[in-house]
Amino acid sequence: MGEKMIDTSAEAYEADAMPRPHEVHSDPETPNAAQKPVPKGVAKTPVAQKSPARWAYERIIMYLKNFEESLDNEHEVAMGFTGGDAGVLRIEGMGYFDPDIVTFYGSDPTGAKTQLVQHVTQLNVMLRTLPKAVETAAPNRIGFRLAQDLEET
Repeated sequence: MGEKMIDTSAEAYEADAMPRPHEVHSDPETPNAAQKPVPKGVAKTPVAQKSPARWAYERIIMYLKNFEESLDNEHEVAMGFTGGDAGVLRIEGMGYFDPDIVTFYGSDPTGAKTQLVQHVTQLNVMLRTLPKAVETAAPNRIGFRLAQDLEET
C-alpha cells in the first residue's frame, strides 16, 4: 500500500504562493498559459503579499505572452473592451497602481493614443489580433517584453 506524503509547513506555504492556472481546449495541441513556466518574478513573492492590482497585472502578462506565441509576423495583440462600445486598443504598454488599478496603454485602429484605467474588480480583457501597425516593422510583442520585465524584477 502506498504511503501518504505529508507536506512540511514550508512546502505548504510555498504551494500557496505559487499561481495555479488551469485551462482546457477542444484541441489538445492548443498551447495554454497553464503549461508554461511561471516567470521568476511572479513566483518569488507569495500571492498573499501581492496587491490585487499586481496579481492581476502578472497574470494578464502570462496570458498576453501565451496569446502572442500563436501570432504570425503580420499581427499584433490588441484588446477588445467588453461590456461597451469603446472599441479596440492595440496594447503597447501595461502597468498597475497599488492596490487596485490596472492600466493599458496603446492606440486604437485609427492610430489615436488610448489608455484604459480599470479597477481590478471590473477587469474584463478580451485579447484579439490586429494587423501590425507598420508594414515594414517587425510586430510589436508587448507580452514578451512584459514577461521579460517580470523575470528581471
